[in-house]
Parts: sequence; structure tokens; C-alpha cells
Amino acid sequence: MTDDRPKALVDVAGQPLLSHVFHTLPSGVDQYVVVVGYLGDQIREHFGSEYQNTPITYVEQPSRDGLADAVGRTASVIDDDFVQLNGDNVLHANVAETVHTHRKRDADATLLVERVSRERAKRGGVLTLENGTPTGVVEKPIDPPSRLAVTGCFAFSPRIFDAIAAIQPAERGEYELSDAVTYLFENGGRLETVHLDGWRVNVNTEADVARAERRLADEQSST
Repeated sequence: MTDDRPKALVDVAGQPLLSHVFHTLPSGVDQYVVVVGYLGDQIREHFGSEYQNTPITYVEQPSRDGLADAVGRTASVIDDDFVQLNGDNVLHANVAETVHTHRKRDADATLLVERVSRERAKRGGVLTLENGTPTGVVEKPIDPPSRLAVTGCFAFSPRIFDAIAAIQPAERGEYELSDAVTYLFENGGRLETVHLDGWRVNVNTEADVARAERRLADEQSST
């Protein structure tokens, strides 16, 4: 599906995947910052300089060096707290609550998390805990320290950029956002979590597209 287009333009229920990401964000967003790489010009051409009256700023990630690298490249255009959403998720959940908690508790990183099975916890980022308190995130652990998985939704203070600059690439050669979150906590940053109220589909296959479309259809039929 992505031989001739970026994943952000894969159609999900009649809209590009990136449109669903935009719709997930709460009202009052000052701007969208979109990190582009593979076939990024198609994204620029499709969306232009704004989406539903909200300006779009594009930032280039020349090579796939990890999510932390992608976020770090936005430092030149972001100077305040911000929400970061993974561009390949269809997420219908309590993002506004995540933002509210982040502001209320003056956090440096606020993570929207969900409880998952042990097997699923091995396939993504999960929280590390100390006496029930989050102390960081570990990526794709063989032996998960918890079953609380990150959902691709974060609220950050600008301190995350210093943390990203301080970390080294992980074993697979990419800069992991989980490592930056852990570094932030270990260096005095305030880490908060909000539990998912809603649903998400991480879109990686045609089956994921179909699953997201079913969830959206079920949601529409119930309203």
C-alpha cells in the first residue's frame, strides 16, 4: 500500500491516515508540526500549508533514525509544551485529559498508557515502575517490567529536546523516544501517566486498516 505513497496518505474510512491524527488532537492547537521523510512531498502537496484553518509546519527527517530523532528535529519550531502523536495511529481516546493532566501537574512528560497482555507488552514500549510509580519506558522488552504500554500519545515540555540530544542510538541503530523519556525522568524530569479511555489501532497492515474502519463504523453507528 505504500509502494507509491507515504503511510500518512493511506486511506482509512475515506480519509488519509494523517487526517485522523489531526482530528485526534483537542481544540485550541496553535499549529501542526508534521515530520516527513519517505515521499514527504506528497504529504506537502496533499495538505498544503494548513488543515481546517490550523497552520502546518513541515520538518524533514532525511533518514529513518527513530522516533526520538523525528521529535528532536522539531526543536527549531517548537518553544513550548506540545502534544506528540504517532502518525500511523487511529486514536479515539482521552487526549484532552492527557493535556489537562500535563498542565495541572506541571509535568515534563505525560504518557497516555493502556494495560495490555504480556505478549503484546513485548512488542512495544512499556512503563518501568518503582513501587507503582512510573520511572521510564523500555522498548520491546523480552521480559516486560509491566503491562502498561504507551499508546503513541505524549505531552512534553521542551525539556524532552535536551533528553533526546543526550541519548545514544539503541541496538537497532535508532534513537528511541522511550530512552529519552527515561533519561528525562532520571535527570529530574516529572513523569505522569493517564490511562487510556477509548481505543486505538496502530496501522501497519491492510488488516489494521480494516480493523480501524470497523471501529470507526461502530463508533459512528452508536452516536
